[in-house]
Amino acid sequence: QRQLVESGGGLVPAGGSRRLSCTADRLILSTYHMAWFRQAPGQEREFVAVIGRNAGRTNYASSVKGRFTISRDNAQNTVYLQIGSLKSEDTAVYYCAAALSYGSRSELFGYWGQGTQVTVSS
Repeated sequence: QRQLVESGGGLVPAGGSRRLSCTADRLILSTYHMAWFRQAPGQEREFVAVIGRNAGRTNYASSVKGRFTISRDNAQNTVYLQIGSLKSEDTAVYYCAAALSYGSRSELFGYWGQGTQVTVSS
Protein backbone atom coordinates (compact mmCIF):
# COMPACT_ATOMS: atom_id res chain seq x y z
CA GLN A 1 0.00 0.00 0.00
CA ARG A 2 1.40 3.30 -1.11
CA GLN A 3 1.63 5.89 1.62
CA LEU A 4 2.27 9.57 1.83
CA VAL A 5 2.96 11.04 5.26
CA GLU A 6 3.07 14.76 5.85
CA SER A 7 4.75 16.52 8.75
CA GLY A 8 5.93 19.95 9.80
CA GLY A 9 2.67 21.75 10.42
CA GLY A 10 1.90 23.80 13.49
CA LEU A 11 1.18 27.28 14.78
CA VAL A 12 3.14 29.94 12.92
CA PRO A 13 3.05 33.73 13.41
CA ALA A 14 1.93 35.93 10.55
CA GLY A 15 4.92 36.75 8.39
CA GLY A 16 6.73 33.64 9.54
CA SER A 17 7.84 30.57 7.65
CA ARG A 18 7.75 26.81 7.95
CA ARG A 19 8.93 23.77 6.03
CA LEU A 20 6.45 21.00 5.40
CA SER A 21 7.66 17.53 4.50
CA CYS A 22 6.02 14.63 2.75
CA THR A 23 7.63 11.24 2.96
CA ALA A 24 6.63 8.63 0.41
CA ASP A 25 7.80 5.19 -0.56
CA ARG A 26 10.61 4.91 -3.06
CA LEU A 27 8.47 3.82 -6.00
CA ILE A 28 6.24 6.88 -5.71
CA LEU A 29 9.12 9.33 -5.48
CA SER A 30 10.86 7.80 -8.48
CA THR A 31 7.77 7.59 -10.66
CA TYR A 32 5.21 10.24 -9.75
CA HIS A 33 4.80 13.95 -10.02
CA MET A 34 4.19 15.38 -6.57
CA ALA A 35 2.00 18.22 -5.39
CA TRP A 36 0.69 20.05 -2.38
CA PHE A 37 -2.92 21.02 -1.91
CA ARG A 38 -4.63 22.70 1.01
CA GLN A 39 -8.09 22.94 2.48
CA ALA A 40 -9.25 25.70 4.77
CA PRO A 41 -12.29 25.26 7.04
CA GLY A 42 -15.51 25.43 5.07
CA GLN A 43 -13.69 25.65 1.75
CA GLU A 44 -12.86 23.27 -1.04
CA ARG A 45 -9.45 21.73 -1.40
CA GLU A 46 -7.23 23.89 -3.59
CA PHE A 47 -4.02 23.41 -5.51
CA VAL A 48 -0.87 24.95 -4.05
CA ALA A 49 2.14 23.68 -6.00
CA VAL A 50 3.36 20.81 -8.18
CA ILE A 51 6.79 19.48 -9.07
CA GLY A 52 7.76 17.13 -11.88
CA ARG A 53 9.15 13.69 -11.13
CA ASN A 54 12.66 14.84 -11.96
CA ALA A 55 12.18 18.26 -10.38
CA GLY A 56 12.61 19.82 -13.83
CA ARG A 57 9.49 21.91 -13.64
CA THR A 58 7.25 23.46 -11.01
CA ASN A 59 4.01 25.39 -10.97
CA TYR A 60 2.33 27.39 -8.25
CA ALA A 61 -1.05 28.80 -7.44
CA SER A 62 -1.03 32.55 -7.95
CA SER A 63 -1.91 33.06 -4.29
CA VAL A 64 1.38 31.51 -3.12
CA LYS A 65 3.79 32.32 -5.96
CA GLY A 66 6.88 34.02 -4.63
CA ARG A 67 6.13 32.94 -1.05
CA PHE A 68 6.13 29.14 -1.26
CA THR A 69 8.70 26.80 -2.77
CA ILE A 70 8.20 23.14 -3.63
CA SER A 71 11.18 20.83 -3.90
CA ARG A 72 11.95 17.14 -3.77
CA ASP A 73 14.78 14.89 -2.71
CA ASN A 74 14.17 11.55 -4.34
CA ALA A 75 17.14 10.00 -2.56
CA GLN A 76 15.47 10.87 0.75
CA ASN A 77 12.00 9.90 -0.51
CA THR A 78 10.76 13.33 0.53
CA VAL A 79 8.96 16.27 -0.99
CA TYR A 80 9.10 19.65 0.71
CA LEU A 81 6.99 22.76 0.75
CA GLN A 82 8.71 25.80 2.15
CA ILE A 83 6.02 28.28 3.12
CA GLY A 84 6.83 31.87 3.98
CA SER A 85 5.49 35.39 4.44
CA LEU A 86 2.51 33.65 5.93
CA LYS A 87 -0.91 35.26 6.12
CA SER A 88 -4.01 34.27 8.02
CA GLU A 89 -5.54 33.02 4.78
CA ASP A 90 -2.79 30.40 4.54
CA THR A 91 -4.33 28.62 7.51
CA ALA A 92 -5.38 25.20 6.25
CA VAL A 93 -4.70 21.51 6.28
CA TYR A 94 -1.91 20.88 3.77
CA TYR A 95 -1.99 17.66 1.80
CA CYS A 96 0.68 15.92 -0.22
CA ALA A 97 -0.42 14.08 -3.37
CA ALA A 98 1.07 11.99 -6.17
CA ALA A 99 0.07 11.72 -9.82
CA LEU A 100 1.33 10.02 -12.97
CA SER A 101 0.28 13.01 -15.08
CA TYR A 102 1.62 16.50 -14.51
CA GLY A 103 -0.96 19.12 -13.64
CA SER A 104 -2.87 20.97 -10.93
CA ARG A 105 -6.26 19.30 -11.04
CA SER A 106 -6.95 17.20 -7.96
CA GLU A 107 -8.57 14.49 -10.12
CA LEU A 108 -5.12 13.64 -11.51
CA PHE A 109 -3.81 12.63 -8.11
CA GLY A 110 -4.38 9.07 -7.04
CA TYR A 111 -2.44 9.05 -3.80
CA TRP A 112 -3.01 11.40 -0.90
CA GLY A 113 -1.61 11.86 2.56
CA GLN A 114 -3.62 12.54 5.71
CA GLY A 115 -2.60 16.17 5.88
CA THR A 116 -0.80 18.44 8.30
CA GLN A 117 -2.42 21.47 9.91
CA VAL A 118 -0.87 24.90 9.49
CA THR A 119 -2.37 27.69 11.57
CA VAL A 120 -1.18 31.24 11.06
CA SER A 121 -1.66 33.47 14.07
CA SER A 122 -2.09 37.21 13.68
